[in-house]
Amino acid sequence: MITMILGEIANFAAYAFAPAVLVTPLGALSIIFSAVLAHFVLKEKLHMFGVVGCILCVVGSVGIVLHAPKEREIDSMKEIWHLATEPGFIVYSCVAVVVVLFLIFWVAERSGHRKMLVYIAICSIMGSLTVISVKAVAIALKLSFSGSNQFIFIQTWFFIFVVIVCCLVQLNYLNKALDSFNTAVVTPVYYVMFTILTIFANMIMYKDSFSRNATQIATQLCGFVTIVAGTFLLHKTRDMGNAPPPPSDEICLDGENERSSHL
Repeated sequence: MITMILGEIANFAAYAFAPAVLVTPLGALSIIFSAVLAHFVLKEKLHMFGVVGCILCVVGSVGIVLHAPKEREIDSMKEIWHLATEPGFIVYSCVAVVVVLFLIFWVAERSGHRKMLVYIAICSIMGSLTVISVKAVAIALKLSFSGSNQFIFIQTWFFIFVVIVCCLVQLNYLNKALDSFNTAVVTPVYYVMFTILTIFANMIMYKDSFSRNATQIATQLCGFVTIVAGTFLLHKTRDMGNAPPPPSDEICLDGENERSSHL
């Protein structure tokens, strides 16, 4: 739990110094470390497909890092608020909230337990707003520690409120998705949808991608697709290296397996 908290703090700090287009896709690196540690600590065999999946995640991450956009210099919370109140992001935020409310109060009540994408869509849309707000709060903290207190502005507290609300909704429906459907399917699908919407929201608000040429954008897209492929490969084949459980009609006597006869 302590390492998880430290990891989330580090992830939170990363949004203050790097664009979300770079930070969010690199979350797939946690999958690699989990797979490697599980191999050595939990004695879960990392088969060939798992190794290939890890390599794909690393290659995709390198491509994203090499062609990441430069972080936009922001000097105050008022500048962030100006970006958040531009027509493009206001439209995105309104559409996102309306879609989430429709999914929660109409679709989820009727078919959420049968359709995995309903819960994942709610988590992903709220997650994109969470990342935007987390980045704003992280920048406010960075500026405050450098001597310019940003917590005197009500906009800072508004973003903190949005982070709390979005996180609660996101965690609630992510737990529902994990409880109702296979984790090996939920995790990669959620990662892909969440990352795409987060990058899209970040592009609308901070306009990081508008300063790059087509080659850089295409390379980053290829890196992201490579990470997605590696993530799906790791999750879909994660049980291939583990021995299947013995059949129910098989018993063990004196170290030897004997199959009981059915008469």
